[in-house]
Amino acid sequence: MKYLDEYRDPIAARKLLAEIRRCATRPWTLMEVCGGQTHGLLRHGIDVELEDTVELIHGPGCPVCVTPSEAIDFAQQLAMTDDVILTSFGDMLRVPGSGRSLLDVRASGGRVRTVYSPLDAVDLAKRHPQEEVVFFAVGFETTAPATALAVKQAARDGVDNFSLLVAHVRVQPAMEAIVQLPDNRVQAFLAAGHVCTVMGYESYEPFVDTHKLPVVVTGFEPLDLLDGILAAVRQLESGEARVENQYGRSARREGNIAAQDIVHEVYECSDREWRGFGVIPRGGLRLRDEWGRFDARQRFPAGIALPIVESTLCRSADVLAGRIKPTECSAFGTSCTPESPLGAPMVSSEGACAAYMSYRPRRQPQTT
Repeated sequence: MKYLDEYRDPIAARKLLAEIRRCATRPWTLMEVCGGQTHGLLRHGIDVELEDTVELIHGPGCPVCVTPSEAIDFAQQLAMTDDVILTSFGDMLRVPGSGRSLLDVRASGGRVRTVYSPLDAVDLAKRHPQEEVVFFAVGFETTAPATALAVKQAARDGVDNFSLLVAHVRVQPAMEAIVQLPDNRVQAFLAAGHVCTVMGYESYEPFVDTHKLPVVVTGFEPLDLLDGILAAVRQLESGEARVENQYGRSARREGNIAAQDIVHEVYECSDREWRGFGVIPRGGLRLRDEWGRFDARQRFPAGIALPIVESTLCRSADVLAGRIKPTECSAFGTSCTPESPLGAPMVSSEGACAAYMSYRPRRQPQTT
C-alpha cells in the first residue's frame, strides 16, 4: 500500500492539476485507450477537475467490449456441444452476443467454466481427457503471452484435447483506425502502459511521424494519469509530436522481449473484426499454421450462422469510437444498466459505460 500511496499523493496531484491548467492556453482533446485508465480518471475525478482545460475521450480500451458478437455466439455454440467444456475469464460471461450471454448459456445447461489462467484450462483438459476443453482467448497484447504459453504447455505435455478460441486484439491498429475517422477529434493519445510494458513503444514512433499526434505512455494511478496529461499538453502547446514515456517504472522502449518472442512464435498478426468498428487491418492475432491443431475454429465446425442483432437503443459503437460520452446515450442509466445491459461497455468491468455508472451517473435535469 505504501508503494501505491506514492502515486496517489493528493498534494502532488493538486500541483499537477495546477500545472496542467497553467500550461494550457486553450482546450485540448486527449484520448486514453485503456479502460483501466478510464476508470482511474473517473474514479479520482480527474475528468471533472480538468473539464474546462482538457476533454478526455474514452477510446475502445476494453478488449471484452470489442469482442464481436460472432465470436461470442460461436463460444456459446461450443458450450452447448456434447463433450466440450468452454472456459473463460469471468468478465466475458455476461457480455451479450447476438442474443444471449455465456451466463445465459450456462443457466440453460451449457458447460461454461470460469478460470483464472489459461494454464488452468490446460490442467482441466488433463483431468478430463475424454472431453474437449476450449479456452476463450480474449485480451490485448498483455494477455497474449499467457495464452501462447498455454498452447506451448499443451503441446509439450501432449494435451490434444485443448484448444483456443482466439479473439486477441492489438491496440495500435485501433488507434490508426480512430485517427482516420472523418469525425476524429483526438489531438493526443494516452497510450496503455500495460500494453507498452509487454510490447514496448518503439512502434508508435512511425505512427507519430505520420499523424503528427503526441503519444504519451501512461500508467493507471492518479499521478500517472496526471503526468501523462501534462506531458501531452506540453507537447501540444509547443507544437511538438513525439512518443514520450511517463510510465518509466514499468514500460521500456523495447518492451519485454521474452514475452514478445513467445507471442511471435505462436501468433501472427491478422485482420480482426472489432465490435463497433468492423474489420481493422492487422487488428488482431491468429495462431500460426504450425499451431493450427490448437485452433478451436479448425477443430470444430462453425455451426449455424446466427443473425447479428444489436439493440437499436444502444450507442456503444459511438462510445467505443469516442464520438460520444456514455451519458449522451439515451439508454444510459434507464433501459441500459449494469443489471440489464444493452451493450458490452456496460457489462465489462473496464467498459466506459460501467465506469460512468459507478462514478458519473446520469444527472437529473434541473427544474426551474
